[in-house]
Amino acid sequence: MELLGSTALVTGGNRGFGRQLAEHLLARGAKVYVGARTPASVDLPGAIPVQLDVTDPASIAAAVAATGDVTVLINNAGIANGASLESGSIGDIRAHMDVQYFGTLAVTRAFAPQLAAAGTGAVVNILSAASWFSEPSIAPYAASKAAQWSLTNAQRIWLAGQGTAVTGVHVGLMDTDMTRGIDLPKLDPASAAKITLDGVQAGAFEILVDETSVQLLAGLSGGVAAIYPELAKRV
Repeated sequence: MELLGSTALVTGGNRGFGRQLAEHLLARGAKVYVGARTPASVDLPGAIPVQLDVTDPASIAAAVAATGDVTVLINNAGIANGASLESGSIGDIRAHMDVQYFGTLAVTRAFAPQLAAAGTGAVVNILSAASWFSEPSIAPYAASKAAQWSLTNAQRIWLAGQGTAVTGVHVGLMDTDMTRGIDLPKLDPASAAKITLDGVQAGAFEILVDETSVQLLAGLSGGVAAIYPELAKRV
């Protein structure tokens, strides 16, 4: 996928990893729409703010009408509200699925005709290493990312007929607002953005941005004990 001369829409592109993706796309010669619930929060020179709430059908329809020429859709919008499996409210737990799964589905369906018109369009879904790993404190977020990964696989088949490529991006902890309270090593989102867009340009089906993602994917073939060794000790 050639990014020079493309027209990209980055959902949730007003901050964090999304902002880095938008900035790097501009540097590679793309026209960039930045979708945000509050367009005034978009402060990236050269980017075109678009009001977009991925959970609101009317907002999505308005974003489609405001663009018309999108060739690369990056589904980056996401939430992690800290709800736990044991005590989080069902509403807070469901919110992860509403944004990560249903939001990605709704936005992709809405923009599919624009991508089809491009002939060589692309969808890029920002997933997570948590697509392949979960524990109670992150279970709602991880479940939504696992569902989004499954959706990504289905989208490849669905959109192949119209010439739209689909890429899934797996990455662990990045230094963004979402991980501010986590005291662990974190990846620079600028580096992650470069790796991601290099992979998109190369036509990769999946991009494993960091070693955490590489190790978790490799561990899937080993079954539960490989991903959760503490459980193997109980047998």
